[in-house]
Amino acid sequence: MYDLPELRDAHIALWSAVARHMDEAGLDGVPGLLTFDGAPADLWQAPDLFLSQTCGLPLVTSLGGMVRVVATPRYRAPGCSGSRHRGFIVVGADSPVQRLVELRGSRCIINGWDSNTGMNMLRAAVAPLARDGRFFGSVSVSGSHLASLHRVADGGADVAAVDCVTFAHLSRHRASLVEGVRVLAVTAATPCLPLVTAAGTDDGTLAALRAALQAAATSPGLSAARADLLLDGFDLLPDRAYRVVTGLAAQAAAVGYPELA
Repeated sequence: MYDLPELRDAHIALWSAVARHMDEAGLDGVPGLLTFDGAPADLWQAPDLFLSQTCGLPLVTSLGGMVRVVATPRYRAPGCSGSRHRGFIVVGADSPVQRLVELRGSRCIINGWDSNTGMNMLRAAVAPLARDGRFFGSVSVSGSHLASLHRVADGGADVAAVDCVTFAHLSRHRASLVEGVRVLAVTAATPCLPLVTAAGTDDGTLAALRAALQAAATSPGLSAARADLLLDGFDLLPDRAYRVVTGLAAQAAAVGYPELA
């Protein structure tokens, strides 16, 4: 989910170590290479999915019964606390807006309707300010957090919500872009984007995946890759930990704002 070109080598190094650990444990059929293309929803729903990372909102909605959570990453990024993260609500660097309420009637850009940080968290943040089920003047879809930031920085949109881990990566690798926006507010926290495997993955393979990830999280040889990925380790959270995601949607609906509008 954080597949910037600048991070690809680090992702490959991490996966190579995980795959090697599982091979050494005697597990058959471990993919040797990462897949970097294909529609995410198709990959997540594939019955032979070995390991991927998904967003917290699809996890508790469209992927129900299709995947098993393997682990939840911890990231060293502003806005993260343990294995929880937040969305950064951003406006243009020169925007005069100082409070969320001042965004009423503005142009909102989201990365996708199925995004937790880009849509669900933002909806929960502005829901108490909505009137008759509306708050923004318009809502459009960019397709990615990166594209949303470009739109806000270029003045094509007034506000977006961006995952704080994405924001941290872009602050390091696309500093000129990030300088074009300003963090206005921070959303509520939910668990970070989980690593998942297919629902049909057996318990032995799941345990081996978790052991391999924990080994990669402490391997001295991967310290540079983990630093590049801002990765601090992995937690094993109970399934109920992700209920907060649907809880935010329920809170928005309860005050008459079920749809971001």
